[in-house]
Amino acid sequence: MSQLNPRQREAVRYLEGPLLVLAGAGSGKTSVITRKIAHLIEHAGIPGRHIAAVTFTNKAAREMKERVSRLVSKAEARGLMVSTFHNLGLNIIREEHEAAGYHPGFSIFDAEDAKALLRDLLMKDSPDSGDEVNEIQTVISNWKNDLRDPAYALSHARDEREQRFAVIYEHYNTYLKAYNALDFDDLIRIPVQLFQQYSVIRDKWQRRIRYLLVDEYQDTNLSQYELVKLLVGQRAAFTVVGDDDQSIYAWRGARPENLVQLKTDYPSLRIIKLEQNYRSTSRILRAANVLIANNPHVFEKSLWSEHGIGDEIRILRTRSEDAEAERIATEILDMKLKRGLEFRDFAVLYRGNHQSRLLEMKLQAYQLPYRISGGQSFFSRSEVKDAMGYLRLLINPDDDAAFLRVVNVPRREIGPTTLEQLGHYARQRKISLFRALHDIGVTEHVTERGLDKLRRFAHWLDATCRRVHSEDPIPVIKQLFTDIEYEEWLHQNSNTPKQAERRMENVWFLMDGLRKTLESDRGTADELGIEDAITRLILRDMLEQREEEDDSDKVQLLTLHASKGLEFPHVFIMGLEEEILPHRTSIEEGTIEEERRLMYVGITRARQTLTLTFAAQRKQYGEKIETIPSRFLDEMPPDDLVWEGIGDLNREENQRKGKATLSALLGNLRDD
Repeated sequence: MSQLNPRQREAVRYLEGPLLVLAGAGSGKTSVITRKIAHLIEHAGIPGRHIAAVTFTNKAAREMKERVSRLVSKAEARGLMVSTFHNLGLNIIREEHEAAGYHPGFSIFDAEDAKALLRDLLMKDSPDSGDEVNEIQTVISNWKNDLRDPAYALSHARDEREQRFAVIYEHYNTYLKAYNALDFDDLIRIPVQLFQQYSVIRDKWQRRIRYLLVDEYQDTNLSQYELVKLLVGQRAAFTVVGDDDQSIYAWRGARPENLVQLKTDYPSLRIIKLEQNYRSTSRILRAANVLIANNPHVFEKSLWSEHGIGDEIRILRTRSEDAEAERIATEILDMKLKRGLEFRDFAVLYRGNHQSRLLEMKLQAYQLPYRISGGQSFFSRSEVKDAMGYLRLLINPDDDAAFLRVVNVPRREIGPTTLEQLGHYARQRKISLFRALHDIGVTEHVTERGLDKLRRFAHWLDATCRRVHSEDPIPVIKQLFTDIEYEEWLHQNSNTPKQAERRMENVWFLMDGLRKTLESDRGTADELGIEDAITRLILRDMLEQREEEDDSDKVQLLTLHASKGLEFPHVFIMGLEEEILPHRTSIEEGTIEEERRLMYVGITRARQTLTLTFAAQRKQYGEKIETIPSRFLDEMPPDDLVWEGIGDLNREENQRKGKATLSALLGNLRDD
C-alpha cells in the first residue's frame, strides 16, 4: 500500500459499493487492480475462489496473475479467476452446456471457419453474392454483440438486403448448433442468455463470484456490459477501471458510453480519478490533455507528472512520403549515436499497416534492425491450422469446418465432387459430414470410389479418437502426424527443406503447448481433460494469435491501435495529414472523436521524446497531391512544439546526414 499514491490507495480500499476508477494513461491501473485483489483476500476476508478479474487480452490476464502471485500466497489465491471476457464465458458454457443445448466437447469456430460457413450459405442463397461474406460477417457479429436474435433482426429489417442477411443469420446459427459449435461472439451472448432465462444458473454464478473487477471497461460492448450486470446482481460488489479517452475500438462494438451508463444503473456509484502519470514528461502530457479537451467529456480529468518538463515535441515536415520515411530512419540513427540509446528504445507508430512498407525499405537500406508487431500470427500459419483442424476433430468429429480443412491434408485424392455429394446428403439429413459417412443411405448419394476413401479416413479417425480418450493423449496425437506422413507432405509442399523443418517445428511447438496446458492443472480439483485442453488452445488462438515474445534490440513498428497498453522512451508518429490521421472514413462519417482518442493514445505512449512527421506531397493513384497537415497538429499547445522543415528540404543533404550517422555507428561498433 505504501507504494501507492492517495487516489490509488482510496480505490484499493473502497468496498462500500460499486466503484468506477477513471484511470488515465500510465496512471498505474494494473497496480490498483492487483493490489485490490490482495486487499479483498487479506483484509476483506473474501477467498480467492470468490473473486474474478476480467480483461481483454491473454497478455493482460497473465500479467495480472503474475503480479497477484507476488502479493498473496498460492494457498490464498487458490481458485482466483483472472481471465479474458471470452475465457470467462467459455468456462460458464462448459459448466452449463446442457442448459445451453450443447454436448460436451463443443467446437469454437474462429473467424475463418465462420467465414467459410457463411460463404457456403451465401452461395446456396445467391451464387453471385460471395463477395458479401465480409460484410455479412460484420453485420451478424454486431447483431450478436447487441444481443439481437435472428427473429429480431428479421422483424426490424429496413430493406430487402437486411431481410436476406437476417435469414442467413438464422441459417448460420442453425448450422452452428448442428455442428455442436459456437463462434467467438457466442462466448458472451450465450452466458447472457443463460443468466436471463435461468435464475438458478444466474444465482449460482452470483454466489460464486462475490467480487468482480473489470479492466479496460471503455472497451466493453453491449453484451459484455450485460454479462457484468448479471454477474454482480443486486449486491453490485464490483470495481471497473477504464478511460473514456482511450476508447478506440468502436469499429468492433466497444461503447465508451458504458462508463456513463454505470452511473444510471448504479446511482450509488463512486468515481475515483487516477490522474498522476508515471510514464511521460509534463510537456507530452500537456499536449495530450490539450488535444483531448477538444472531445466532449462527461468525466473531466487532466494527467500530470513529476518527471519534469522534458524536451519539446518536434514536428517534422518532409517533402514526400519517401523523404518522411528516410528522415525517421536517420533521426533514429542520429539519436542513438548522440544519446547512446538502444534500438528497442524507439517506436514508430502509424494509422494503417500500409504505411510501414516504405519505412521498412529505408530501415533496411540503413541496416537498422526492426520488428513489426502484429505480423503473421503463429495460429494463422497453414501447418498450425492443419494441426488445429485435427485436434478439433478429435474432440468433436461433427466439426464440419475442421473436417473439410484436413480431409485432404495430406492429399487423399478425395475430389470436390465427392465432398459436394457428401455435403448435399448431410444437409438433407441435417447431420454432420462425419455422421453422414456412417449412414447407410449415403451409398446412394456418393460414388463408391470416393466413399471408400472417405470411410477409410473416418475409420482411422474413429480409432484415433478412442485411443486419445483411453491412453495418454499426447503420444497418440504425435503418432497421428506420423500416421498421415505429415512431415513428408510438408517437404513436398515447401520451397526448401529448411522451411519444411521450421513448419514441422511449429506443429511440435503446438503439441508442447497442449502438453503444458494439460500438465498445468494436473492434480487440481479442476483437472482438465483432453477436450478442455484443446478447447483452451483453440480459444487462445482466437484471442491472442500468439504474439511472439521478442525482446531483441530492434526498432518497434506498429499501428496506433496495436500500441495501446505499451510505452517506449522515444516515439515517432508518422503521417500527420488529413485523410490519414484523421482517417478519410472518419472525416466522411463524422467520427473524428475516435480518431482524436487514437492520437491521444499515440502521444501517451511516449516517455521522453515525441516526434510527429508529415509529408508535404504524397503519391495517390500515381499522381502527386498536396497534403493538408492534420487538424490535430493545430489542437496541440504551440508553446510545446518545434516545427522543422517548413522550407523545401534538400534530399542530398538528408542522405548525406544519414550516411554520416551510419558511418559513425559502424565506427562505434568496430570500437566495441
